[in-house]
Amino acid sequence: MYNNILFDLDGTLLPMDMEAFTKLYFGSLCKRFCPIFNIEADALINAVWKGTSAMMKNDNSRTNKEVFWEVASKECNMDLTPYIEQFDDYYLSEFIAAKQATQTTPFAKKCVELVRDKLPEGGKLIAATNPIFPEVATMRRLNWAEVSPNYFDHITAYENSGFCKPNLEYYKMICDKCGIKPEESLMIGNDVDEDMVAAELGFDTYLVTDTMINRQNKDYSKYKHGTFEELFGYLAEVFR
Repeated sequence: MYNNILFDLDGTLLPMDMEAFTKLYFGSLCKRFCPIFNIEADALINAVWKGTSAMMKNDNSRTNKEVFWEVASKECNMDLTPYIEQFDDYYLSEFIAAKQATQTTPFAKKCVELVRDKLPEGGKLIAATNPIFPEVATMRRLNWAEVSPNYFDHITAYENSGFCKPNLEYYKMICDKCGIKPEESLMIGNDVDEDMVAAELGFDTYLVTDTMINRQNKDYSKYKHGTFEELFGYLAEVFR
């Protein structure tokens, strides 16, 4: 029995073609903001990538949000912070273009609802998605996955995080914020590097293999693993 369950989002609860997703995302982002900023698409894309890279290296001295906008502004040679509300509006509207690169699996909702109903009193259900997007964009992607954000006790986003995966400090941050212990928790994800690293802190882990990302072709046999359907069977057995 686990007291706490952590789910990754992109590629796990929300299966996706990451390359196609990125292309559609940047295409719609540039369509909206390049005319406003009067810059070329390549310049805006480069600024977003540089800001994302800075978030990945963040040391929690500031939020990921603060780091992103500082670096992206520098790359664009203009202060972008007055446009943050417009970016949030973008995620409510044009961001929908990127949904074409995602899929839904009925087992996402089934697994989350099963856990929500069966967790012991005081247990936490956490959406442990890499916090490089604003909360509004994360809520949208959860909705695309047909999983209600209201199911979760905590959702990581760039506003409330100062670390990113695969930094172990990201998982320590979640433990501190949510008052949970790794040895009482299960981290579920599809990325061998970013999600299974939680095992180093004492988390139990489950690697979803339907859309597995294994950049370095690592041996993952030491981790619990299987399809999303097999994960549902595992959780049903654990929480019966």
